[in-house]
Amino acid sequence: MSKVKWGIVGTANIASWGMIPGMKQADNCELYAIAGRSMEKAKAFQEKFGFEKAYGSYEELLADPEVQAVYVPLPNDIHIKWVKEALMAGKHVLCEKPLAMNVAEVEEMFATANREGKLLMEAYAYLHSPYVASLKETIASGIIGDVDFIDTAFITQGYKEDFRLYKELGGGAMYDLGCYCTTMILSLIDSDPEFVKASAEFTDLDVDAATSALIRFANGARASFNVGMILGENTNSRFDRLYIHGTKGSIRSDVEYNQEGEVSYQIFTADDVITKKVTVPNNYSLEVMQLGRCILEGEKPHVSEAFSVKNMKLIDSVLREIGYY
Repeated sequence: MSKVKWGIVGTANIASWGMIPGMKQADNCELYAIAGRSMEKAKAFQEKFGFEKAYGSYEELLADPEVQAVYVPLPNDIHIKWVKEALMAGKHVLCEKPLAMNVAEVEEMFATANREGKLLMEAYAYLHSPYVASLKETIASGIIGDVDFIDTAFITQGYKEDFRLYKELGGGAMYDLGCYCTTMILSLIDSDPEFVKASAEFTDLDVDAATSALIRFANGARASFNVGMILGENTNSRFDRLYIHGTKGSIRSDVEYNQEGEVSYQIFTADDVITKKVTVPNNYSLEVMQLGRCILEGEKPHVSEAFSVKNMKLIDSVLREIGYY
């Protein structure tokens, strides 16, 4: 099987515990190059994971003609710089969520990708999960009727020291966690948001520790979500919730965002309660393989430009509502 030679720009934790293990399971992916802010950091990743090449700067990796695709796991505020640099160096790009700080940046990044003739996909690994596909299939079957309300939550631990605590780095609960909730909602409600109301609790460093939002869509459906970094500092605690109400029934699930293994959700109708079980492989592996097929076989990115733009517009609306900017 043909393989895509991947380079990773940065030695972030998400790359270490999430993306790289997933890449090692992807049969169309070759772990080729790693770049750090220093050669010491890059060498440590090379020795741990088996990259062929290690570079002490991002520029050196992007100059390597063997690198076909680049994964960008850097802080939110510099996504636009390094995504554009990678695209203009002739690389396809998978960039961590949220893709950018606002919709203007998202549109600029995709304009660069389109001009350079390269693929750009926003990295929401969970959207590649068979669990999400199963939810969509259940809704499409009509068993719960038309979706008229969705509620979801993603609440994690607080942090003593983390880039998520700093506004200049794109920190806060909405950027880090709210983007999961908005993408889930937009994946399940096929309509455009027309009303957004939101409120937030801010930290002393001027980022949102917790945000709640209500959304009304053009088709009459509504959605709400709660996100926060509030469950105790550095505890690894989290709370996930998803509730989908329809005109004939509902779906309830406590499956964590990005969970793998055997997961389940319940379907409630007037006559029955059905438990649906889904086996989920490593979502990062699914994500990398999908973009690999786009590069090698011409598939369309599962997380499309239109979806990323629509999602960032919604995030912008929430951030304006809470006074983030």
